Order: sequence, then C-alpha cells, then structure tokens
Amino acid sequence: MASDRYSFSLTTFSPSGKLGQIEYALNAVAGGVTSIGIKATNGVVLATEKKTSSPLIDDSSLEKVAVICPSIGIVYSGMGGDFRVLVTKARKAAQKYKQVYYEYPPTGILVKEVASVMQEYTQSGGVRPFGVSILVSGYDETGPSLYQVDPSGTYWAWKASAIGKNMVNAKTFLEKRYNDDIGIEDAIHTAILTLKEGFEGQMTENSIEIGVIDGGLTNTLDIPKFKKLTPSEVKDYLANIA
Repeated sequence: MASDRYSFSLTTFSPSGKLGQIEYALNAVAGGVTSIGIKATNGVVLATEKKTSSPLIDDSSLEKVAVICPSIGIVYSGMGGDFRVLVTKARKAAQKYKQVYYEYPPTGILVKEVASVMQEYTQSGGVRPFGVSILVSGYDETGPSLYQVDPSGTYWAWKASAIGKNMVNAKTFLEKRYNDDIGIEDAIHTAILTLKEGFEGQMTENSIEIGVIDGGLTNTLDIPKFKKLTPSEVKDYLANIA
C-alpha cells in the first residue's frame, strides 16, 4: 500500500528516491517514435519518424520538427500535445529575450528556460510532468550545439543522441558511426541510416522529417538558420542512400 501511495503522488519521493510520475513520463517517451540528433563540425541535424495512426490522417498537418527562432529548432519523442505546449513556451521565451537584448537567445539559454519549465511541472500540485523528451539544435557565436532535455528537466549537451522507442539500438549505431570530424552532409546520411535501422515499413520522404542548421551555407558574418528540409529534398537524400 505504501508503494502505491508514493507511486501515484506527483510531488513525493518514494522510499527508493524516485518520483513515480517521472518514470511514467519516461515510459511515454520510450513509446514514442524515434528521433535523432547529430552535431556536425558545421551544423546540426535533427531527424525523426513521421507516422500517423491512420492512413486517413493528412500527414502534411503533422509537425514533429519545429522552428523556435531562426537559429534554434527542436524535435520530440512522446506526447504530441505536450510538445506543442513546450514549443509555445519556448517561442515566447525566445521573443522575450529578443525584446530585451535585441537578438535571439544563445542555445544554452533557451535550453535552460525550457528545462526549468519541465522541472517545475515535476513539483507543482495539480499538474503532471511533460510526457516528452526533446532534442534542441542551435547555432550561436560559440558554434553548433545539440541538447537533450528529459521530463525531469535534466539536460545535457550531446555530440549525437537518440530518443524514443528505438533509442538504445540507435545510440549503439551512432556510437559506431559518429566521429568528431563529421560534416553536415555525412550527418544527414548518418541520421537517415540510424532511423532506417529500426524503421517499420518503407521509408519515404513523407514518413520522416529532417531539420538542419548548415553553417556552410551562410556568410561567416551571419548566424546560420535552422530549416526543415522539403519532401523533395528528403527524397533526394533517400535516393543517394538506397
């Protein structure tokens, strides 16, 4: 009985030092589709599966990769509704920063803001933790960066990471393929190959979504911008891998 009481409490630690709702949130993440993030020497790549629960759903209305501000983009695994809330909060935080400092926030600053929101929901009454993990890609004066934020509000900087149902196998694959000298084109190919390892069904330009910050495409005086690849661009990459 005691274990049940602790398990269903949002703000109470169990005797073993765990928060039950965080464990459940992580299970929600593990049940979501796989998402990949890879930091290259000159940019960052985010890639994810884009699957619908029914063939009748218009998949063009689904958004797994989101632009927060020109230099920052994110992707998620877990509950889509929770992700939309975080996207809204992140965009507001980016605009608020810009109003004060006349520039968009460095990636690390925005990550801290989002992580604080997620952590707050682990200790507030009447709410539950967010059922998502997110990968945040950005480019600022320090160069490209990739962060992972989990439902507990914990975050780390990564060279490459995977979240979602196939994350264990995906991380193993990335450990074998990743190197510190990887360029943006190789990073895109590696992200697609990593998704392909655990992909169910046929991978097409409509079943995956890719976002890229490419520092090689901009003037050195400008901060590179995050963009989502079009289905035709994704199709070209898939053709080169097949």
